Amino acid sequence: MGVGGNFWDLLKPYARAEGFDFLRNKRVAVDLSYWIVQQETALKGHIRNPHIRLTFFRTINLFSKFGAFPVFVTDGTASPLKSQARIARFFRASGIDLSSLPAAEEGISIERNKAFQKCEKECVELLELLGVPVLKAKGEAEALCAQLNREGLVDACITSDSDTFLFGANCVVKNMQPNSNEPFECYHMSDIESGLGLRRNQLIAISLLVGNDHNLTGVPGIGLETAFRFVKYFNDDEILYRLGEIGGGDLQVFQRDVNLDNSFIPSSDESPGKTKVPHCSICGHPGSKKAHLKFACQYCSSTTDEGCIQKPLGFKCNCLPCDLDNKEKEQKRNDNWKLKICRMIASEKNFPNNEITEMYLNRQQQYDGDYNLSWENPKIDMIVDYLAYYQHWEPSYTRQRMLPMLSTIFLRDVASNSKDQLLGGQYEFDSIQRVKTRFGHQLYVINWKKPTREMSNEICTPSEDPDTGQELGTADESTDLLDEPDALQIHIKGGCSFLSTEEDMVLVQNAFPEKVSQFLRDKELKESKSRRKRPMKSDNSESPRGVQLSITNFYRSSKVPCHETPEESETRCPKISADTSGERDKEPMRNYSKSARRKLLFD
Repeated sequence: MGVGGNFWDLLKPYARAEGFDFLRNKRVAVDLSYWIVQQETALKGHIRNPHIRLTFFRTINLFSKFGAFPVFVTDGTASPLKSQARIARFFRASGIDLSSLPAAEEGISIERNKAFQKCEKECVELLELLGVPVLKAKGEAEALCAQLNREGLVDACITSDSDTFLFGANCVVKNMQPNSNEPFECYHMSDIESGLGLRRNQLIAISLLVGNDHNLTGVPGIGLETAFRFVKYFNDDEILYRLGEIGGGDLQVFQRDVNLDNSFIPSSDESPGKTKVPHCSICGHPGSKKAHLKFACQYCSSTTDEGCIQKPLGFKCNCLPCDLDNKEKEQKRNDNWKLKICRMIASEKNFPNNEITEMYLNRQQQYDGDYNLSWENPKIDMIVDYLAYYQHWEPSYTRQRMLPMLSTIFLRDVASNSKDQLLGGQYEFDSIQRVKTRFGHQLYVINWKKPTREMSNEICTPSEDPDTGQELGTADESTDLLDEPDALQIHIKGGCSFLSTEEDMVLVQNAFPEKVSQFLRDKELKESKSRRKRPMKSDNSESPRGVQLSITNFYRSSKVPCHETPEESETRCPKISADTSGERDKEPMRNYSKSARRKLLFD
C-alpha cells in the first residue's frame, strides 16, 4: 500500500515509460512480498503455485530479456504499529468495528499469516537455487530497497509501495510489462521534486496527514489534495518541525507567522488614510453615477456623449483600490483555511507520531552484516527436481525454459575471459542467424550446436506447459503476470542439434567479436550482391520483380480523355495485337511480378 489517499495518482503525471535497455547491466532491488501478493491476488485458484511459477519466469526475464542483476529483499519483523495496521485492515475487510481494535504494545509484533510465510519461504528457496542474492530486512523490505538505492548499491527498486520514496529511494519501477515497446513504468525522485515541488520531508508530512501503512487514518477530514496544498506552505527543512508544533496545540506560532506574511498588505483597519472609493452602478468603474450619466468615464470605451456602457453580468473592477482589496480578501481566506487545518491537526491525539517519522527517515541500518551481492551459476539439477516436486513439470520443460537465462550468463562469462566455451556443458556457439526486431528492440538470433548421433526425446521434442490446460479465469492482470518466455526451437541437421536463442547485440559483441564481424561482413556481401542483381529503374517507371507496383502503374487507364481524338489516344496508348505477340514474348517478362505477367498475357 504505502501512502494512502491514492498517492500514486499524484505522482502519475511524472512517470517515465522506459525501454528494454533501461535495466541492462544494472542492479535492481526487488520487493519479493510485492510479487507474491500480486501473483496470489491475480492468479490464485487458476494455476498451481503461482508464486513459484511467476517468480521463476520473472527472474528469467530480468536476466535474459532485460539484462539486469536482481537482488531480492524479504520483510523482517514488522513494527508494532505496522502489526496494528494489519489488524485494522483485516477488521475493515471483515466488517468488524474498529473500536474493538487492540492498542499497539511496545515490543509486540504480529507476523504475517502462515500461508504468506510459506509462499515466501518457497520463493526464497527457488531464488537461492537460481544463484540470486536474497537479503532479509530488519523491518520493511521497501525500507532496505530504498537504503540500497540511496547508497548506490542498486540502481532502481521494483515495488508498488509508494512509501519507498519516503524511505529515501531515488528510482522506483512500479509496473513491468515485458510484451511492450516500453515495459517499465518508472518514477524518479528528481522528476517529482521538479514537477510537484515536493521533497522527501514534505512527502513524509503528506503521509502523516492522509495515512500510511503504520497509521491508516491519518488526520480525519484531510485528503490528499488538502494535505498537498497545506504542505506547500512550508519548506522541506521546517515542515516536520512545524507539524510537531501544530500537533502540540501551539497555534500562536502559526498565527504570528501568518501576521508576518501579511505585513506587506495594508489592512483597511490599520490604514487611516485609506478611504473607500465609490463606484458607478452603471459601468462599475470608480466615480459617481451622476457624473457618468453626463460624460463617459476614462475606463469606458464609449466615444459618445450619452454616458458609460452598462457593465456585463459578473463584472469585476480592476482598478488599483479594488485590486488591493481583492488581494486582502484572498489572503484572509487562505489564512482562515490554514487555521482551520491547523485546528484539525491539533485536535488529533499523538500527532505526529515521532516513531513513524524516525522510521521513514531511516536513520538506522535495515540490514545486519555486510551486503553480499554476488550472483552464482544456477544449480540446474536441483532446480529441475524442485520444480518437478512443486509444479509437476517435466525435466525437459524446465531445462528449455531456463536456457535464455543460462545463455545470458554464459555470454557474460565468456565476455569476462571465462574458459568455459559450452553452454550448459553441451552446446557451443555456432553462428549468428539474423537480426530480429522485438518490440522495437534489435536482437541477434544465435544458433547453438550440439554434435550428437542419438537424439533423446528430452532434447528434440519441445515439452508443453503442464499448466496450459488450467483456465486462467477472466482476471485482467493474468495475461501480463504470466511473463513466460517464448518456447525455444530445436532443429536436427547433419547429425547435430541446433538451438536458437535471442541475445542482446552488445553482449554478443563483447563475448564473440570475431563472430559478429564475420556476420556483418557476410551481411554486407549479400546486400551488395542483391543490389547488383537488381536491374536499373527505367524511364517508364516499371517496377522490377519483387517490388510491388503502384495502383496507377499496375492498372493503366484505357479511358480516352475528352479532349483527345481516338486517333491521338491510339497513338499515345497503342493496343497490343496478336501480330506483336512474338515481340512481346521476347521482352524480359521475368522482371515483372506474377500478377503483372498474367495481366499482359490475358488482357
